[in-house]
Amino acid sequence: MDCFDWDDGNWSKCGKHGLTQDEIEYVFQNRPMVSPDKTKRDEELRYNAVGKNEKDKYVFIVFALRYRDGHRYIRPISARYMHKKEVNHYEQRDT
Repeated sequence: MDCFDWDDGNWSKCGKHGLTQDEIEYVFQNRPMVSPDKTKRDEELRYNAVGKNEKDKYVFIVFALRYRDGHRYIRPISARYMHKKEVNHYEQRDT
């Protein structure tokens, strides 16, 4: 099982959009669609996750994977609710 890597650095970016840590973790525990983040960076590889929270609202998350002491950690970098246009696009892809 993956652990989550939370601290003041990433939580402030995720929490400012109205999501809780539990909501973000819920998305990962319920098989989100994951793809590589297409933004070019010299830093660590990032991924995008799209899934639903417990209230059935779509959530978009940018995250990285980190490995420490033999464990894999999911480090959410930013998270927000998806806009209606994004939801429509995602749902059309999914069918």
